[in-house]
Amino acid sequence: MCLTSFTNFCDWQMAKGHIRTTGFSHPYWPRNLSIPDYVANDRSMHEILSFLFSVSGLFLLSTWVLTGREWARDGRGQEFGVSRRLSICWFAVCGFIHGVIEGWFSLYYDIIPSDQSFLSQLWKEYSKGDSRYVMWKHRLHNKADNFTVCMETVTAWFWGPLSLLTVFAFLANKPYRFILQLIVSLGQLYGAVLYFYTEHRDGYRHSELGHLLYFWFYFVFMNVLWIIIPLVLILDAWRHLQQAQTHTDRALKEKTH
Repeated sequence: MCLTSFTNFCDWQMAKGHIRTTGFSHPYWPRNLSIPDYVANDRSMHEILSFLFSVSGLFLLSTWVLTGREWARDGRGQEFGVSRRLSICWFAVCGFIHGVIEGWFSLYYDIIPSDQSFLSQLWKEYSKGDSRYVMWKHRLHNKADNFTVCMETVTAWFWGPLSLLTVFAFLANKPYRFILQLIVSLGQLYGAVLYFYTEHRDGYRHSELGHLLYFWFYFVFMNVLWIIIPLVLILDAWRHLQQAQTHTDRALKEKTH
């Protein structure tokens, strides 16, 4: 009910934006952006967002159930706490988003504006909040945004698989689990900071600044999560690795004496 009400409101906002931009061949900013091969989506925003949040929710729920099984234990042989279970769920969702959603962009960024595959339409919808993802790429004149292509490629092929490996490491109680958590979280944080900072230097010109759905929800909210959550997980990994090193140093000192 809440999702339906939200998406209906978003449809109304989108309709308002369409009225304001009548006469242009695409809905993206800046309005003079050239996308000659652009083909409008035939999937509704409701369908696209429902897919994204439903599949993400399925990964989250499945991992939550998995981490609650009797055999799932932490390094002390105890059941995972709520915060640890949520962090493992986060990495599972990241594995899906990085590997599948962003992986699609890294492979097909040059045809997304004209392609009608479901994931291409998802990117065309998201690009209303950041048009760098639909910048036209001609075979003779490459106008694709180099930062987004490079950043998403690294994210898809490094942080995607490593996120899933982190899930496995915690479930199997591997000694390198917090190292993986630190590496992946640092990579996510670095990418997100650069993502926002490069757009800030561009003057936020790739979105309708202040738009409730496209700017605040798509561009800000859906990306700031990869700043807040990785920061928390970096501090968590730091604490556990510090404790492990302290324990090792103490054991070595006792052994030498």
